[in-house]
Amino acid sequence: MAVVFSVFLILLVLGMPLAFSIGIAGVFYFLQHPNLPMSIMVQLPITQTQNFALLAVPLFILAGNLLNRGGTTHRLAKFAMIITGRMRGGFAQTSVVLSTMMGGVSGSCIADAAMEARLLGPDMIKSGYSKGFAACNIAFTGLITATIPPGNALIIFGTASNVSIGKLFAGGLVIGLFMMVVMMFTTWFISYRRGYKPARTEKLPKRMLWESFKECFWALLFPFILLFGIKMGLFTPSEVGAFACVYAFCVGRFAYKELNKENFILALKDSVADIGAVMFIIAFSAILGYGVPIDRVPQAVTGFMVGISSNPTIILLLLVLLLVFIGMFMEGAATILILTPVFMPMIQSLGIDPVLFGLIFCTVVTLGNCTPPVGLSMFTVNSIMDCSLQEYCKEMVPWLATFLLSVVIIILVPGPFMYLQEAFF
Repeated sequence: MAVVFSVFLILLVLGMPLAFSIGIAGVFYFLQHPNLPMSIMVQLPITQTQNFALLAVPLFILAGNLLNRGGTTHRLAKFAMIITGRMRGGFAQTSVVLSTMMGGVSGSCIADAAMEARLLGPDMIKSGYSKGFAACNIAFTGLITATIPPGNALIIFGTASNVSIGKLFAGGLVIGLFMMVVMMFTTWFISYRRGYKPARTEKLPKRMLWESFKECFWALLFPFILLFGIKMGLFTPSEVGAFACVYAFCVGRFAYKELNKENFILALKDSVADIGAVMFIIAFSAILGYGVPIDRVPQAVTGFMVGISSNPTIILLLLVLLLVFIGMFMEGAATILILTPVFMPMIQSLGIDPVLFGLIFCTVVTLGNCTPPVGLSMFTVNSIMDCSLQEYCKEMVPWLATFLLSVVIIILVPGPFMYLQEAFF
């Protein structure tokens, strides 16, 4: 497997698209072992995409696009602005709250960052925020989106590790809300130090807050319906994805009355592009991961880590550092699919709760979207807001420190973050 991973890294450095880098590197394993039938290499990607549990991924992507095109986004943005407008750095606080609410809609931190950069970015700049601060605020708060159900990373990890997706959803909801609070504090602290003003000074009537909440009610209810449906045994994770599509269609068509024929077609087009990109990576990851158990890679990694320390907390902290580095070069879904079979035997042998590990894993791998050299959220926001990479990196330090501190707190004090999934399931 050393040759396989070396080829994979070389192809990434050369700039080859991730899916092709994964697939070509996996082919080298079969070239090294001519006794293996080449037909297996053809069958693996097809088998991977026919996994029934993974059907939830394209279904939730479609549901998210239907909600977005059905008028949910601007209603959530209005509600977030009403809540946070009078706080220090009002527009930046709106970004934090909006990212949290968008987690139950899109599940994609990149899509969320792009939307907020267009929606809130111009107002941030007009209010005197530096471009670097505004870009980092939008990119890093977008990470909250990936932890709120129905995050695709949670579904992929649960499928790859045979861990309850319902428990991951419940734990992810708590972690997402915790990260929202921490990010809001960071936003307030930086805004206070720099003198950034609130978005507005006047106090709005409570009636306006109530009216805005009623408009967003169906979207805010979405993640709780998913948890309730799985908990009560009404749906499997894949079936709840199908229900989510029907729910999103009904909300956009009948509640908000904005999902007309044109918007419905646009939602389908967006979904085809998103699903194609994700499933292409998922399919080829089966080739790359085929030799992992055969060459006893999990056992080698376990031996190396235990040789450093047998303390589960130390192991988790070391894995976080490793995942932060890997995430700088690899997309989150690919990282989960490739490394889950490597790490899970070690996690189980050390007695670490697989749900806790999954939540930490899925939270950390998304960080690569906000860090150089290939952060997709970073480049997306910078291009929309015309922010230079140098200015972004200069402003990135407090946000990166906040994110890592949040993860360390989750590792050191896991009880509160596991309470909901333990009580609910």
